[in-house]
Amino acid sequence: MPLSAILESKNDFSPPAPAAFSAAFTVVSHTIGRNPSRAAKPVPISATILTKNSADHLAEALSALQWCDEVVVLDTGSTDRTRAVAQQFANVQLYELEGPFPGFGRVRQQAVALARNDWILSVDSDEVVSPELAAEIDALPLDARIVYAMPFHNYFNGRHITSCGWHPERHERLFNRRTTNFCGSELHERVQAANLFVRRLTHPIRHYSYGSMDDFLHKMRVYSRLFAEQHAGRKASGPGLALARGSWTFFKSYFLQRGCLDGAEGLIISSYKAQLVFWKYLRLDEANRRRSWPCWS
Repeated sequence: MPLSAILESKNDFSPPAPAAFSAAFTVVSHTIGRNPSRAAKPVPISATILTKNSADHLAEALSALQWCDEVVVLDTGSTDRTRAVAQQFANVQLYELEGPFPGFGRVRQQAVALARNDWILSVDSDEVVSPELAAEIDALPLDARIVYAMPFHNYFNGRHITSCGWHPERHERLFNRRTTNFCGSELHERVQAANLFVRRLTHPIRHYSYGSMDDFLHKMRVYSRLFAEQHAGRKASGPGLALARGSWTFFKSYFLQRGCLDGAEGLIISSYKAQLVFWKYLRLDEANRRRSWPCWS
């Protein structure tokens, strides 16, 4: 099959050279082991996972990655059993972040830098690689010119949600760090693919993002803060804009993206998305006003 038949797209932003990356914070390494079953593979793969109080789904996520040569787990301050769970897996390399959290993009870059292999599969602690996707990746003739994207199946209350903009969803997660890496954004970080091609894989990652109402509230706080920090002084905001954008988000999710057909789950997800946007823009407005206040001696 010609290359043009399997390559999906090009993006328009440039990746930083991996060698130029320099961590501004330190880690403490706890080496657990190495997966001997992957040692003879011609193209070994390192999976990377960021964790923080991730004990609920971490065992399932790590079990689905036992075919990888190693799994770099970079913990960002867990107070539950997350680190104990990670230490149960022979191919895990466990690290702990020291110092303040510098944003998702830079922490993902650091996890990539800690890996021993150039091929990186980046997953989250609430994401489970399906056996079919693992087999598909294992059979790939990996090409450093290509970033590989896989479909995501999002679950809430035990249901695969196919509305609210949660489906179809696809993300670039498999790449060679010698040709690209994550961008440094504090929020909505992604693998950079300028001058590279994106190939769509067939089989999914299962995503269990929200297990309870507390997860919604926690992520709303974190994401709205990071959004405000990222855009303060560069993006206009205000209460009216926050209300307008939040209202439009609910209408789009619940009606245009058919959340109304997914019962209570569709209503909850659409309401969460609207509130997240509302608070993101209110916190941005607050951050902008703080930047403009005069300093009095």
